[in-house]
Amino acid sequence: MATNPLLSDELLHQVEETARTQNRQPAEVVSEAVIKYLENLSWVQFVENHERRARALGIMEEDVDRLIAEVRAENRSGR
Repeated sequence: MATNPLLSDELLHQVEETARTQNRQPAEVVSEAVIKYLENLSWVQFVENHERRARALGIMEEDVDRLIAEVRAENRSGR
């Protein structure tokens, strides 16, 4: 098994096995995993930032449906 400074031997083995069963290169499996991780991290950061913003504005979860309805009504009325 090749050594990899970024992955433990066990993780590298799992990547190689996954790649083999999917007829892919290990680098493809790792790249896809990193992309998904970064997309998920970006989404988590987006949600956390907007949760902080909502708290700062005093918006609670139970307010969301009402606020959406208000914005939609305003958009329909052409404001």
